[in-house]
Amino acid sequence: MFTIGEFAALGRASVRMLRHYDGIGLLRPAVVDPRTGYRHYRADQLGRLNRVVALKDLGLTLDQVRAILDDRLDVAELRGMLRLRRAQLAAQVAADTARLAAVEARLRMLDAEGRMTTEDVVLKEIPAVRIAELTGVAAGYQPPDIGPVIQPLYPELFRRLEVAEVRPTGPTIAWYEPEGDGEAVVVHAGVTVGVDPAAAGDVAVVDLPALPAAATLVHHGPMDDVEVSMQVLARWIEDNGWRAEGYAREVYLDYCPDATEKGVTELQIPVSRR
Repeated sequence: MFTIGEFAALGRASVRMLRHYDGIGLLRPAVVDPRTGYRHYRADQLGRLNRVVALKDLGLTLDQVRAILDDRLDVAELRGMLRLRRAQLAAQVAADTARLAAVEARLRMLDAEGRMTTEDVVLKEIPAVRIAELTGVAAGYQPPDIGPVIQPLYPELFRRLEVAEVRPTGPTIAWYEPEGDGEAVVVHAGVTVGVDPAAAGDVAVVDLPALPAAATLVHHGPMDDVEVSMQVLARWIEDNGWRAEGYAREVYLDYCPDATEKGVTELQIPVSRR
């Protein structure tokens, strides 16, 4: 026989948890001294404790653990329970991975803030341009909202243009406009072309109007870090007596979908005098 402290040490559990398992009927001691109330356990009970610890490590609840150990689940039910737990863990890993990427992007932003100044901003006129495009709708204008929407649009756009035998004549361009009265944004993923709209097959061809004045800035690196560049543009616009007129256009001067850290993008914000 083992005291509760000895049994806890052998089974990687705490004395408090063993008392709790006793209280809920999950693992009762072999003997309880009627005079002192001390609990004692047999060596063959260690197997059940080990199974409790292992199943808990999978994230199962104690009720689920008890059902498994007491053979109240058949194989199909046990398989379903474990598959559900697997899906929960996969979703948690995906969420944590996204949070990690956001933290890393924020750290890169903090590093970049000390290097970028409004001296990098250029005010210029943007000529009209014809683009072939596909569109999608994002929940908002922040990079985590835009990225998952715009990224699959470009491979599909290029595939359709290849089918229509249309060759791009210039850089890819993204532009945005509000969707209704909420925060949703229509995402336009386009590429410069020189064809008549009827020649582009099932791809829309539109003419982006000229911008008489635009505050522009060349952004280097992934678009997840674009907020720093947008802050620099906003500061320049405010300091120089201009007013922003809508969302920025993004001209991908060096489009690197497989190595986003090498990307070069010109941000163009239409502006007018206050």
